Amino acid sequence: MDDLYREVILDHHRSPRGAEKLAAHDVEASGKNPSCGDEVTLQLGFDGERISSVAVLSRGCAIATASGSILAELAVGRTLAEVVRLAETFRGHMRGDIPELPDALDTGDLEVLTGVRRFPARVKCALLPWLTALEAVRARGQGRAVGVSTTEV
Repeated sequence: MDDLYREVILDHHRSPRGAEKLAAHDVEASGKNPSCGDEVTLQLGFDGERISSVAVLSRGCAIATASGSILAELAVGRTLAEVVRLAETFRGHMRGDIPELPDALDTGDLEVLTGVRRFPARVKCALLPWLTALEAVRARGQGRAVGVSTTEV
């Protein structure tokens, strides 16, 4: 099972989904993990209330890149409220507050990152894209087109 998880993470790292900058987007947020230097820029485009396009531009470790790639796959077609619920649930799970990721969230490959919980120093790497997504949602809700976040919140 560990080998399967490792392969999925490496696949997302080698071929990250949503790794191309969007020609046009509605909101952008950047995030940084001061502990290790990982950086993420996230762009979201909308079609009505639903996310129509996602770019996650990562510079950092395989865990951060894979997490951003998984986010890019999972966010398209969801509403902001659905992405917030997914991000908050993942954060709660990674911090040990939520024992299991609910099947109802349709978390796709996100499950493979739960093994990172055994390595507390890497949890922030896995969370960085998701915390950046929460900042993008917050910025959009405040009428801003740009947001900045950190894993230190």
